Amino acid sequence: MAAKGMRIKVNRDAIRKLLASQEVADNLTPRGERIAAAAGEGFEATTSKNRDRVVVFVTATTTEAKRAEAEDRALTRSIGAGR
Repeated sequence: MAAKGMRIKVNRDAIRKLLASQEVADNLTPRGERIAAAAGEGFEATTSKNRDRVVVFVTATTTEAKRAEAEDRALTRSIGAGR
């Protein structure tokens, strides 16, 4: 049960810095690589920093990989490997 009158103040600048930090990139990169490996041949993980945070994209880079995702959902089924 929460105490009455308790307030939490969010430090937005600190959260922005955290989301764009190298530590977050170091955590996300292996996750993306595991997902790409689980999806199979022709999938690739790319880590980059967008406007305000680090992101990892896993994409199909070959025709066979694109077909595997379209027909068998290879990438979609592999998302759990990133846990």
